[in-house]
Amino acid sequence: MGQIYLVRHGQASFGSKNYDQLSELGAEQARLLGEWFANSHQKFDRVVTGSLKRHRQTADACLMALPKALRVETEWEQDPDFDEYNHHEVMVRHRPDFEDPEAVKRFLASGPSARHAFQEMFEAAMTRWMDGEFDADYDEPWPAFKQRCVNALQRLLEGADKSQSIIVFTSGGTISAICQHLLKLPDRKMAEMNWSLVNCGVTKLLYRPGRVTLSYLNNYSHLEWLGQPNTITYR
Repeated sequence: MGQIYLVRHGQASFGSKNYDQLSELGAEQARLLGEWFANSHQKFDRVVTGSLKRHRQTADACLMALPKALRVETEWEQDPDFDEYNHHEVMVRHRPDFEDPEAVKRFLASGPSARHAFQEMFEAAMTRWMDGEFDADYDEPWPAFKQRCVNALQRLLEGADKSQSIIVFTSGGTISAICQHLLKLPDRKMAEMNWSLVNCGVTKLLYRPGRVTLSYLNNYSHLEWLGQPNTITYR
């Protein structure tokens, strides 16, 4: 039986002009994941990343922590269908005043309850995106995004040997859409799942010919063992 490890990228640079890069903590989260794989003597046959910078940076920091004997000898693969949805567009279609990242930054700094209020607004923005009534407003409507993620998984399975261990560095929305598909959950559950996924958390799938199943979801024990809650983030 083969294994697919879906890794959410490390903490990115939320609130900055360029979200698509790891923060210093994000790189440390990825390194801790690599140490966890090393301690587990986990060897991978294939490495796949989305096309985003934070995906590749997470892969670099994680896999550099592996000893040479466990490193992948083949070329890493890149599949942009494992990329995240455009969270900026999703939010701005609901709140046009957040077009400028600096406006988001000011809002988040406006008070102790700002982050909770922002999450509620983003949940409303996700509901609008997934509603189906406003598909023409988006470059990538929700059904197109969901199908893209499913297609990425299907291509991965079609190109896999029956007992490979494959690691994929991707994003929370992508992982949530794949799990929603496998578990046959309603759309609203995808949004709820997306909020719960931890940076550098791992979701493991098992596959054999004609079948793929969820083994575990959102494992981040490699971050918990330090006993430092600030290592566990969600953005």
